[in-house]
Amino acid sequence: MKTGILLVNLGTPDNPRPAAVGRYLTEFLTDARVIDIPWILRQILVRGIISPLRRFSSSREYKKVWTDAGSPLLIHGQDLTRKVKERCTQLSQSHPELGELHVHFAMRYQNPGMPVVMEEMRQQGYDRVLILPLYAQYASATTGSTHEEAMRLLSKWYVIPEVRMVSQYWDDEGYLSCFERRASQFDLDAYDHILFSYHGVPTRQVDKVYEDRRCANHSCEDEINEENKYCYKATCYATTRELVKRLGIPEDRYTVSFQSRLDKKWLTPFSDKVIEERGKAGDKKLLVFSPAFVADCLETTVEIGEEYVEIFEEHGGEHLDLVPSLNAEDDWADAVTALIQRHL
Repeated sequence: MKTGILLVNLGTPDNPRPAAVGRYLTEFLTDARVIDIPWILRQILVRGIISPLRRFSSSREYKKVWTDAGSPLLIHGQDLTRKVKERCTQLSQSHPELGELHVHFAMRYQNPGMPVVMEEMRQQGYDRVLILPLYAQYASATTGSTHEEAMRLLSKWYVIPEVRMVSQYWDDEGYLSCFERRASQFDLDAYDHILFSYHGVPTRQVDKVYEDRRCANHSCEDEINEENKYCYKATCYATTRELVKRLGIPEDRYTVSFQSRLDKKWLTPFSDKVIEERGKAGDKKLLVFSPAFVADCLETTVEIGEEYVEIFEEHGGEHLDLVPSLNAEDDWADAVTALIQRHL
């Protein structure tokens, strides 16, 4: 038994120059699961307006995080893959019933692209394929898109092996323990308030999870149930409940919010507005978690680590700290390996 395991993250430009950023934005935003409007309107909006205009401002932001070795998201993904490969080799030796485990890494958009990496996997003749997106909470625009692309590519294989796909793992012990461990670097009692900031999505995308098309009717902020278990908003709130329980954070000392919005019809409350309000209310020290990102990237390093700091200070705050993400640390590599073992 030979198993091919594919770790997938969202994507990154090949370099921080405007042309490369434009290619990335175009591929990303023309995905029907990302901007879910009719095809012709999406093409006009992305190719005619968003990509030509935003490539320059986004290029400036990418240059802030770019390193000599390349994109942080790509570096973390490659380092994580290397560590998981080592652990899966050891796992195969200690559990021979699992057979050979071979680990690959791809980006949903740009490079290393899923079409190229999955063709390499096809040539390996695997008996079993496991697709593991690096997004803990299911959303149609991330996990859904990754699974759809994997199925599209697999459908072209003449011999399709046994396939398993991981949809989400926000409640996984390893994932939660890693963020709990990151929080141990900080004195939580020293902060006036703690913010759990998740990447935002349009409200209509979470509404589509439900037959009545109304997320607001399904207790998403209070519980996980059979109806909302694949609702991104519900699992973000559930992730927060699990973390605050582990960390002993009182209910009145934290807020769940959503960042990176494109318009007003996205999940609320908006992170930047919450930070502004906390500053105006007299908070001086703020701590921010971003559990939707398992690797630090533009949205954590720049949006939270720079832009939100400026907003907080402009409105009376003095100090904002960002809890580091899981990146390619050993405990996260251990957690991913355990997740793979559980799904096999």
